[in-house]
Amino acid sequence: LCNCSAVGSLSTAECDGATGQCRCLEGYAGLRCESCAQGFYPERSSRRCRPCGCSPPGSGSPQCDDSGKCQCKVGVTGLKCDQCSDGYYRFNESTCEPCQCNNRSKTCNSSTGACLHCQENTEGDHCQLCKEGFYRSTHPAHACHRCPCSTVASTGTCRIYPGETAPRCDKCRTGYTGPNCNQCDDGYYNSDSICVRCKCNGNVDPARSPSVCDPDSGECIGCLYHTAGFHCEECEDGYVRDPEGTNCTKKEATLGPETREFTTSAPNASKATSFSTAVINSTLSPTTIQTVFPISSSDNSTSAFADVSWTQFNIIILTVIIIVVVLLMGFVGAVYMYREYQNRKLNAPFWTIELKEDNISFSSYHDSIPNADVSGLLEDDGNEVAPNGQLTLTTPMHNYKA
Repeated sequence: LCNCSAVGSLSTAECDGATGQCRCLEGYAGLRCESCAQGFYPERSSRRCRPCGCSPPGSGSPQCDDSGKCQCKVGVTGLKCDQCSDGYYRFNESTCEPCQCNNRSKTCNSSTGACLHCQENTEGDHCQLCKEGFYRSTHPAHACHRCPCSTVASTGTCRIYPGETAPRCDKCRTGYTGPNCNQCDDGYYNSDSICVRCKCNGNVDPARSPSVCDPDSGECIGCLYHTAGFHCEECEDGYVRDPEGTNCTKKEATLGPETREFTTSAPNASKATSFSTAVINSTLSPTTIQTVFPISSSDNSTSAFADVSWTQFNIIILTVIIIVVVLLMGFVGAVYMYREYQNRKLNAPFWTIELKEDNISFSSYHDSIPNADVSGLLEDDGNEVAPNGQLTLTTPMHNYKA
C-alpha cells in the first residue's frame, strides 16, 4: 500500500511503484508527504505547512523555525527579517546600515537615519550639535556644557571664538554687557541683580559721565543745569524752579527798596554777582568778607566775589548772633553766681561762746544782728534771759550768769 499522507499528498493511494514516493502538494516533503518542505513551517493549530516568507535581503536562509520566524542578518529584525533593528536604518537589498550618532544615541529613524533621543546635551541628525544654551568645550571628549549666560540678561546661547578658551554669550539684552552679560551697561545700575535704567531726569551728559549713575546704588553722577539730589531732581542752593517747573534759575535776592547793590565783574566772566552794600559794610569786616566770599586774582583780571547764596549768608549771620547771645548769657550767669556767693558768706550768722568761771559770754560774728535772739541756744527749763541780754543758767548744783 502507498499509505500517502491525506494532508500533504495529492492522493493517498497513488505512489511510485518502484520507490513508493507519494505525490506531494506544494510545501510538503517526505516519502509519504508527511513533513514540510524547505521554506515552509507546520502551523500548530492545523499542522498544515505554511510558507515562511522570509525576506531574501534580510534573512540568512529561506528556512524558518516552527513558529515561522526567519533567521535574520545582523542589523535586521522582524518575524520575516524585513525591518532594521535598533541602531540600524535603511533596509536595502543587502542589509541595514548602522546609525551614525557619534555614540550619543542607540536609535535612529529606520528610513532617514536621523538619530533619536540624543544624549549628553546634543542634537542634530547625527547628535553632532550642542543643544541651545550649551557649548562644545575644547576638551578632547568634546562634551557639551551649559552656557554661563542668564536668559534674563541674554539670549542664553554662547560659543567659543577662535583663540579663546572661555565661552562668550552671543547677544546681551538691553542694559547688560560683558562676556557673560553679567554686568550693567552704561546708563544702568544693579538693582537686586537686575540692571535698571538710571533715573536722572535728563540732567546728566553721557559724554561727560558715560556711566551716568553709580552702578551699585543708582545715584546720578555729574548733575548739570544747576541741579542736585540723588536723581538730579532738585535745584542747587541759590536756584529755584522756573514757573514752568522745568529749569533751575538763579534765585533773585529780595532786599529793601532803599538798599543799594554793587556788581563786581571780571574779564571772561559770564555772570555778575551782586550783594547788598549796606549789609556788607555794617555786618562784616573786610577780613570776614574775604573769608566768606573768596576772591581770586590774576595778573590780567580784577578781583570778583564768589557766588554765595543768600541762604548761606543768612545762616552765617544767624550763627554769629547765637554764639554772641550764648556768651553774654554765660557771663551774666557767672557774675550773678559770684555775687550770691559773697552775700551768703557775709550774712551767715556765726556765734561764739566763751566759758569762764561763772559766766558764759556770747558774741556775734557780724554786727548786722546785734539783737539776735539767743534764747534757743541753751534749751533748758531753768534758763532765763535777762532784759539786758544776759543769759542765766540754773542747775541743781550751780547757777551760771551770762
